[in-house]
Amino acid sequence: MITTLIVLVVLALLVFYVIGIYNKLVTLKNRFENAFSQIAVQLKRRYDLIPNLVETAKAYITHERDTLEAVVKARNQALQGLQAASANPGSPVAIADLANAETLLGAAMSRLSVVMEAYPDLKASQNMLQVSEELTSTENKIAFARQAFNDAVTEFNTYKQTFPPVLLANAFGFSENASLLEFDDHTEIQAAPKVQF
Repeated sequence: MITTLIVLVVLALLVFYVIGIYNKLVTLKNRFENAFSQIAVQLKRRYDLIPNLVETAKAYITHERDTLEAVVKARNQALQGLQAASANPGSPVAIADLANAETLLGAAMSRLSVVMEAYPDLKASQNMLQVSEELTSTENKIAFARQAFNDAVTEFNTYKQTFPPVLLANAFGFSENASLLEFDDHTEIQAAPKVQF
């Protein structure tokens, strides 16, 4: 009788331990999905600001239609990538597609910035200053949200790959690692300027 009772207690503890692993996997997955939704909000905000930037620039830039069209096209591709990634933020393919689309958008926006430098009236425009400030603020929010997402993904993947969760993750439907969201921003880290007195 005591042996049976001990076996039942051990089995109950094992069942509760397995339930705990499953619940932790679900919690961590929900955490990175929520973190992605924060990125999605900020990316959507940026995508909504880009047409305002383009419209403001159109008034001043008459010979640079190709650049403006490239920005709009890249923005639309990035929006499609965001919609696909929002449907499944754990999908490495969707996250990679979004990152590639964001890289193309970043390159198009960089070209637009270079073109805008040649138009002093555009740079001084109150509308352009306001839209540029909003975009800069949004870029900072995207960076923070992306960091939170990548932290949540790393925590999920790390827990899923540890022992004993690694033995149970596939059985619970957590077979795929989540992917980090990294944008190639085409900027190089500049050396700090030397100051001499």
